[in-house]
Amino acid sequence: MMANEKLNNLIAYLLSERPEWNGLTIPAKESEQFLLYRSLVNIRPAGKASAEYLKAEDEFLQKLTVQKGITDIADLQPVEKNIYLWKGDITTLQCGAIVNAANSGMTGCYRPCHNCIDNCIHTFAGVRLRLKCAEIMKVQGHEEPTGTAKITPAYNLPCNYVIHTVGSIVQGRLIEKHCELLKSCYQGCLELAVESGIKSIAFCCISTGVFGFPQDKAAEIAVQTVREFLKTHDIEVIFNVFTEKDYEIYNGLFG
Repeated sequence: MMANEKLNNLIAYLLSERPEWNGLTIPAKESEQFLLYRSLVNIRPAGKASAEYLKAEDEFLQKLTVQKGITDIADLQPVEKNIYLWKGDITTLQCGAIVNAANSGMTGCYRPCHNCIDNCIHTFAGVRLRLKCAEIMKVQGHEEPTGTAKITPAYNLPCNYVIHTVGSIVQGRLIEKHCELLKSCYQGCLELAVESGIKSIAFCCISTGVFGFPQDKAAEIAVQTVREFLKTHDIEVIFNVFTEKDYEIYNGLFG
């Protein structure tokens, strides 16, 4: 089966779940098909999918990730003992766990094709991730507090697990409480990783996107918290950045 045929079938299944879109035309171009597929996945409520759909989605997403290029932590060079700095797409990183900057609902970003890390992780993990998160939240019975963490399988991502944390939201002036909550995010993720037997964890730049935390201060808190944790624990930590500015900030902190 050609790649675009498989993608076509995935779209057809997702559309079949929405009777109000009966008759919607699937684009001919594969790039446009993928945007439609991603949009449908992004807005899809948490729920089970057929075994046939999941098998096809697994094959499609895993092949797509291989095409993007997988980076193994074993191929990275540390900037100091047990700490790495890497600029790239966190959904292509092969390690123990990656950290997702989630919202308090914890079931992913529902904005079609939004470029936040929450959207990217849920897109390339597949629809089972949202369902798993929803099941966790149903048992919990309330929104996820800021500064805590939850763990799930990674499904179609090359890492083994995803650790989800809700970062500190800064509206207006940065205060000490914001900093304490952000530190708690890093501390909670590290503790959960060690408790789960995970040997390596990759952090995104938590709270520095739409949550408004100043990038320089966020990086200082992240590095300080990790360094302190590593004094008494054995785990490898990757600081994953996506922009050149964040790379320069972290690189400066490591001299």
